[in-house]
Amino acid sequence: MAILTVAIAPAIALMTFIYLSKRIELEPLPLIIRMFIFGALLVFPLLFIQYAFESEGLFQTPLLKSLFLAGLLEEFFKWFVFMFVIFYHTSFDHHYDGIIYGVAISLGFATLENIIYLFANGIEFAFFRALFPVSSHALFGVLMGYYMGKAKFSSEHRKLHIFLAFLIPFLLHSFYGYFVVSNEWLYYVIPFMIILWLIGVQKIKIANKHHEQLIHPYKNE
Repeated sequence: MAILTVAIAPAIALMTFIYLSKRIELEPLPLIIRMFIFGALLVFPLLFIQYAFESEGLFQTPLLKSLFLAGLLEEFFKWFVFMFVIFYHTSFDHHYDGIIYGVAISLGFATLENIIYLFANGIEFAFFRALFPVSSHALFGVLMGYYMGKAKFSSEHRKLHIFLAFLIPFLLHSFYGYFVVSNEWLYYVIPFMIILWLIGVQKIKIANKHHEQLIHPYKNE
């Protein structure tokens, strides 16, 4: 029970922060929970695919493993769920909503992955897992959702923004995965996470401006 609690707690804290950072019309919780569950369910096919590649000895170098088996597969599946489950949903009606649903999908995946990892390796890794893997997934979700919001509510470059919603999290996830397996990983991961947090907070502020324009349409005139 203790392992389950510490495995889930970081996701609840991060999701609450993202959810309450929205400045207008909070999203329906049942839909957020549904997207969280969709994200969690992605763990099973991805574990199977990754195990199959490992059994065949394919993409097993640190670089290829980080690039294809972590970054590409995980971010593509999350992007696919976002695109075909929530992108056209009527509740996705503000730019910031993309961030909420992107984070929900990512944290669903990260939480189940975290539970499996802690049960296999022990509760002593809980703090490390919360600080790095879980929060990094959340921030990848912020970026995916930000560009999905741009795609939905910007009249220009829609296809480009949809592509960036996949490409940017994929590249960042790949870098993160490669840094983690390096010998001096702390020297790379800590500054990487600080920069990622700064970018994520900036995107949250920018997405919230869409709501400010709705509330105060003549503010900047």
